[in-house]
Amino acid sequence: MQPESIAIVGGTIIDGNGGKPLQQGVILIQDRRIVAVGGPDVPVPSNAKRIDAKDKYIIPGLMDANVHLVYDFYSGPYTLIRYEGRYDELAIEAAQVALKNGVTTVFDTQGPREYLIKAREAIKSGRASGARIFLAGNILGLGGPCSHDVFPKEREVLPETFTNAIDSLWQDCVGPELVWKSPQQIQRIVREYVGKGIDFVKFAITTHRGDMEHLMFSPRVIAVIVEEARRAGLTAQTHTTSNEGLHLAIEAGVDLMQHVDLTFGPEPIPDETLALMAERRIPGALLPQTEQSLAWYRENARRTPFLKRYEVMDRNARALLQSGAVILLSTDAGLFNANTLTSSAWTSWQPPDESLLILGEGHHNWFLAVEQKGMKPMDALLAATRNIARAYKADHDLGTLEQGKLADLLVLDRNPLESARNYRSVRLVMKDGRLVNRESLPSQALLTARPASATA
Repeated sequence: MQPESIAIVGGTIIDGNGGKPLQQGVILIQDRRIVAVGGPDVPVPSNAKRIDAKDKYIIPGLMDANVHLVYDFYSGPYTLIRYEGRYDELAIEAAQVALKNGVTTVFDTQGPREYLIKAREAIKSGRASGARIFLAGNILGLGGPCSHDVFPKEREVLPETFTNAIDSLWQDCVGPELVWKSPQQIQRIVREYVGKGIDFVKFAITTHRGDMEHLMFSPRVIAVIVEEARRAGLTAQTHTTSNEGLHLAIEAGVDLMQHVDLTFGPEPIPDETLALMAERRIPGALLPQTEQSLAWYRENARRTPFLKRYEVMDRNARALLQSGAVILLSTDAGLFNANTLTSSAWTSWQPPDESLLILGEGHHNWFLAVEQKGMKPMDALLAATRNIARAYKADHDLGTLEQGKLADLLVLDRNPLESARNYRSVRLVMKDGRLVNRESLPSQALLTARPASATA
């Protein structure tokens, strides 16, 4: 029996290739994939299910190049303790919140590999709904949630057996110990790690301390990591937090660089590095702040140490947008318990509105921030769709509305090319050719808007 066809008719199609939108368009879908895209002359089978998109706007499903699906340890270890052994459930809930809000594909760039794979496979098999997950596991060279790289103070109040177990789960034998290894040892370790079910490789060129950033690996070790990723057919991306680290990543010819605007120190990215990044077309993911967020940091400069950092990031983001570099939407977002979002550990450094770090909200604030910094509307759309698919070498299936691609798309009530706020006007979400029941998500609310006292 031939699968049912779906025809989305009458809408304005913005296909993600950067061309002129197609008025009164038709998208024909069958067996998860797009079989035709065109104008009103596209033949629609008589038995096709029709979706009327008149006066609507159809865009590719959005992507986020940098999320953390198991991430709630900002206000302490409560979530890690309460849901120990269930982190795949947290990841699925986070992927469902992303999907509900129009993000059909997420790239988890650091998290517990074992549980993220469980979540990925549950979604891929259809046992659970959620955004499509690609994952890296640990950032090669960095420690876990209770390490000096993240929240070392948790070791002062928690049993050592627990903190060691949590860090070991995240680090997965590719943590801080790598900095002491020879290139030959690194080669063997990375070759083994890429065989453990990850989708791409992320490694740390600089530390994750936020105070005194320094380089972690020599150029020859970096070359080995990139070589082993490519040998396995995976992309290699970097964590960098300094200007020289960014330059080193570009020289190494990596496939993708995360938070390229985040350089921690007081000096903006040099013109030489900006030009090199644009010339070599190495994609960079941005973490831009909105004008409202920057104003909050200025108003609270006495009680938060982050104002100077974000002002430099703002200069970097504007320079990157003007340089012609390939830009990707990135939020660094995750899902957080309601108690976390009201804790002093959170409110002392995150603005109450327009934060990037709230999954399901962050991508909307990203669009608003780049619009305010002068990014062209079509370029912003490409940064959230085609550019990410290409950067992760997933563009054979994803990123644009074209014949043969998986049918991931959004129908919006308002034109996203007229205002960034129009990305919020989601009428329907489709993933893999199936309409998403947004009202049913998340199917199991563990963290979503729930205080710590609530029953799981």
